[in-house]
Amino acid sequence: MDLVNELKERGLVEHNSADLEKIFSEKRTVYIGTDPTADSLHVGHLSWVVLLKRLADAGHKVILLVGGGTGLIGDPKEKGERPLLTEDVVDANASALERQLNGLVGQRAELEMVNNAEWLREVKLLDFLRDTGKHFTVNELIKRDLIRRRLDNPDDSISYTEFTYSLLQAYDYRELNQRYGCDLQIGGSDQWTNILSGVDLIRKTEGKEVFALSTPLITDASGRKFGKSEGNAVWLDAVKTTPYQFHQFWLNVEDEKVIDYLKIYTLLSLEEIGAIKTGFEADKSGRLAQKRLADEVTRFVHGEEVILETPVHQASSEDTIVDILVATGLATSKREAREFIESGAVTLDGDRVEDINALAKNGTLQRGKRKMNSVEVRV
Repeated sequence: MDLVNELKERGLVEHNSADLEKIFSEKRTVYIGTDPTADSLHVGHLSWVVLLKRLADAGHKVILLVGGGTGLIGDPKEKGERPLLTEDVVDANASALERQLNGLVGQRAELEMVNNAEWLREVKLLDFLRDTGKHFTVNELIKRDLIRRRLDNPDDSISYTEFTYSLLQAYDYRELNQRYGCDLQIGGSDQWTNILSGVDLIRKTEGKEVFALSTPLITDASGRKFGKSEGNAVWLDAVKTTPYQFHQFWLNVEDEKVIDYLKIYTLLSLEEIGAIKTGFEADKSGRLAQKRLADEVTRFVHGEEVILETPVHQASSEDTIVDILVATGLATSKREAREFIESGAVTLDGDRVEDINALAKNGTLQRGKRKMNSVEVRV
């Protein structure tokens, strides 16, 4: 199957600035950027990491941009302004992301790693206003969905700093076009208008046609943004989210979404995914698809030799099962822990825990049949 049909079949394209057949009619130099707002990527970033690997395998040159410059400004969010990070924090986060991205993609594909701090921190204000700012109208910028919603909210506002973020992203695209011949930017659907700003800027200032593509917002079965576990981000860093926790997260994926996620988050062929789907639909209770998804994604992120050890919790003889559920994160509060026990969702070595006052015992404590959250308890 050719690349265009592969991308369509996997559901990896939300918007495109030209026909996909035209965009991929020749080898491109592709870039994706991420700001260093944290020292690790999370599951929400993983779809485009895998996509970059797929494009590299198809012969396209890949550029990964870490926003050491734009990270000092911060992309406007839905409500309120992001707190400004210090240069030291941004630089430390950027270095961590560069190492992580090189490990995820650089070992598997030809990769150019850049940091926009290299040029953005050197830009002179008057030059920026004359050479970039004059190509954008305020009329156009305030029509953008997020900015319009912020301005329409009487309890909110948007700063000039946030307002200029789109121009900085456009500047990046032009800089990469001039330096590396970059002619395709990819980003999430929430970045679409920012990406188009770069396409327009290059057309106006360089007289060149370049392209843009966005990936869809990935959601869970309830329509919520995918990538959270118990309300917390699932990180790609093994210290922030252990390989065991990471693997468990993928095992918890809903039946309705697991085949879609196999297409998005793994490098398995569509034929192999089709075979997995057939077996899964014949017996969903075996969770064949979730197990394969968890195995493939965990190996991609943490390597072939990853060891998935069940976490161990050292309890005292006075601890109750309720205490342990909260201490290990299997419940967020004692009230929730008691509700889990009363609903029959908690087992110890496979035996249901029925007493909310039960004391700790040695064994494997598990909450839920589908969630497969477990911890080894030692008293």
